[in-house]
Amino acid sequence: MGSYVPTTAAEREEMLAAIGVDSLEGLYKAVPQEMLLPDGGLNIPEGLSELEVREAVTAMAEKNKVFKTVLRGAGAYRHFIPSVVRSVTSREELVTCYTPYQAEISQGVLQGTFEFQTMICELTGMEVSNASMYDGATAAAEAMVIAAAETRRERLLVACSVNPETVRVLGTYCWSRGYELTVLPCKNGRLDRAALSAELAKGDVAALLLQTPSFFGVVEDLTGLADELHAAKALLIVSTDLLALGCIKAPGELGADIVVGDGQSVGNSVSFGGPAFGFMAATKKLMRKMPGRIVGRTKDIQGRDCYVLTLQAREQHIRREKATSNICSNQNLCIVAASVYLSLMGPQGLREVDEQILAKTAYAVDALVKTGKFRPAFAGVPAFREVALICDEPVASLNARLLEAGILGGLDLSKSHPELGNAWLLAVTEQRTKEEIDRLVSIAAGGDR
Repeated sequence: MGSYVPTTAAEREEMLAAIGVDSLEGLYKAVPQEMLLPDGGLNIPEGLSELEVREAVTAMAEKNKVFKTVLRGAGAYRHFIPSVVRSVTSREELVTCYTPYQAEISQGVLQGTFEFQTMICELTGMEVSNASMYDGATAAAEAMVIAAAETRRERLLVACSVNPETVRVLGTYCWSRGYELTVLPCKNGRLDRAALSAELAKGDVAALLLQTPSFFGVVEDLTGLADELHAAKALLIVSTDLLALGCIKAPGELGADIVVGDGQSVGNSVSFGGPAFGFMAATKKLMRKMPGRIVGRTKDIQGRDCYVLTLQAREQHIRREKATSNICSNQNLCIVAASVYLSLMGPQGLREVDEQILAKTAYAVDALVKTGKFRPAFAGVPAFREVALICDEPVASLNARLLEAGILGGLDLSKSHPELGNAWLLAVTEQRTKEEIDRLVSIAAGGDR
């Protein structure tokens, strides 16, 4: 097959001679032999024609199974996206938008980012927001980095009810930086406050990361939590869901120092797992330690409103080799989608969506429990969109029956949380109808499909 290397043999020889290397192999002398590809390289097959490529890709796509009824969440959710969101984000200037290094020439992009940051601050109750992160997990990890820098401590706490994937990312960050990460137990789905107090009494805690609604959908009680942490000179980091903030109190109102989360639920589709975006908001005191970029509004010399990159304290072009952020502008299209969705819905629209989610979740749980084959894993605690249920039959067999009926069932928690036993994490969004829920209950109870 042809070569994808754009240089000629003569050009390569000239470059090798300039750096004093006899061959291409000589460039890799420092790489252990076992790490190099064997003779034959990548063994890439012969290329296909355009028609053959289309047919091959179509054949692969036909293996996908599209579900009308999806009852699985665990961090990625199928919410309704109004058509205006896609209409706006499909515009050429937005599809390819990039936060430029000479930012002030792109006033439209900067204004969009400013509006996004404003809405994030309004929803979270915080003073300042950046222009997004890669995803919720990296936003949480970066918040831990901020806490460690602010407190000059390296001991970090995380509740066991935080999404396990986020906990793994935290573990990677902590390992690479030499931080100590402790996972705190939960009691009835909520943080065990006694365990927290015991850890704080040991001293040198930088921060606690808590998720509400949690991985299990449980809404945490944050009353007095910030005061307890601040008394120990530690920070409170709250991971939350933007959509849920239409009905639960903003973390900033309860004393949170940093609020993070994944924004996929507002205006962004699941799309085979991505892309999504993470958000981060904090107190003004922590602003200079935040990664990413912060857009501000000012006046030009003619007195007109204009937008500028106010702060980029951790970016490469500011700190060079000392930079600790490389977020840049990879998330612009995602935050535009979120901004359009939030602008369209407004406070009342968000609340109406949340009320539908709460009502439909309650209806589904009540109906499943009445079959006698399910019971809540956590009793007497409020939940949003997601609920953990203990099943009479193995979750794998239950999900298999639902799959045959064209329903993607809840997540089997046996791998991530085996201590819960035969637990099933069910997600009910505003898109689910009464008919879909009734059918789910009938199949789960062993009835007709």
